[in-house]
Amino acid sequence: LSVAVNSEVNARRVANVEACFGSSGQPLAAYGRVLVGEGVLVKMCRKKPKPRQFFLFNDILIYGNILISKRRYNKQHIIPLEEVQLQDLEDDGDMRNGWLVKTRAKSFAVYAATNTEKKEWMLHIERCVHDILTKGGKKAATEHAAVWIPDGEAQKCMACQRTQFTMIQRRHHCRACGSVVCASCSTHNYRIAGLGKRPVRVCDKCFASFTLSGMSGVADDGDGIGESNNTNKRETNLGGANGGSNNNESSESDDDEKNTNYDHQPTFYSPTTELSSVGAERLDIGLARAEAGVGSAATTITFGDNNETRSIPFAPGSETQQQMHTHVPAHQQKQFSTAANSATTDLLWHTQS
Repeated sequence: LSVAVNSEVNARRVANVEACFGSSGQPLAAYGRVLVGEGVLVKMCRKKPKPRQFFLFNDILIYGNILISKRRYNKQHIIPLEEVQLQDLEDDGDMRNGWLVKTRAKSFAVYAATNTEKKEWMLHIERCVHDILTKGGKKAATEHAAVWIPDGEAQKCMACQRTQFTMIQRRHHCRACGSVVCASCSTHNYRIAGLGKRPVRVCDKCFASFTLSGMSGVADDGDGIGESNNTNKRETNLGGANGGSNNNESSESDDDEKNTNYDHQPTFYSPTTELSSVGAERLDIGLARAEAGVGSAATTITFGDNNETRSIPFAPGSETQQQMHTHVPAHQQKQFSTAANSATTDLLWHTQS
């Protein structure tokens, strides 16, 4: 990413993202920050999957609601990449090409339009996470917030298996395990590490587990940590469907936008990795993209596709999107060979000085 850092092109991109959120967003310009890529992913919200615009920087991941495609967004969420861990999801019916984004404060599922785009997104994110942890000398986070079960997947309480959810018997989410439970099965609040200092709703099973384990996983700042939520039983009929608030349940999941046919194809501006000059590295990413034009002379990439080799010339300074995945210095030639199978295309690279 050294080429892109502090470049005018990158500065304009960052400023454009900031402008698209307007006054509802946070300032994004920061020394060394690079916009790696952007695109639309479908985020599993509390009630249903909804399209969200995602921006991947080399240190943070941002997403927001789409007001006007590629022009205006709101309800900005910023996630430090050093907290992020990804987990692959198997395809389930119409929900395909998905993975989990997990942090201490919030975890959720997202879905790409194609398997190729899923691999691109995951590869870029994981590379950025790896780089920021390596440079900072930090270890990957081991504790993450629970992924909430969507409302539509629970017609009755997942704890007692008796209470049927209705307009009167409302759904509640356990902040510890993500289960959808009734008010009678979530009569306690508990302060959980990563979810702030205020106690949050947990199911009775998780509360009992915390108590028996000596309150492990709870923010230890000295006050009463676990407390009974005696209003919960009364609140069954009076509280909203949310049953409280925390980082995993914000207003962004309650909007009424329609799943418009947005352009889901992502754009990546920076390489997924700094290519090694020794050996070969395997990239299971299928088709990819690249920005060309690093150096003072034209560069050629040679790659194979089903035993047919092709060469693509790159002009200096151009930002033409191609089907390869790296900045190419003028003094080097990247030779790619592909080994195709029924599921993916694996790319092997070798760097020649």
